[in-house]
Amino acid sequence: MEKNIDMGIAGSLTISLLVIAVALLMRSFYKRFMGLDRSDDTNDK
Repeated sequence: MEKNIDMGIAGSLTISLLVIAVALLMRSFYKRFMGLDRSDDTNDK
């Protein structure tokens, strides 16, 4: 039982870290994407 509990905790921590990493990557990509769009708009003008 203890091993199963440890694996569950390890799995949940791993999934949590992956979700946070993906969220940060998506946020960074979104900021860069919006920045590129804005720079393109200013260049067009």
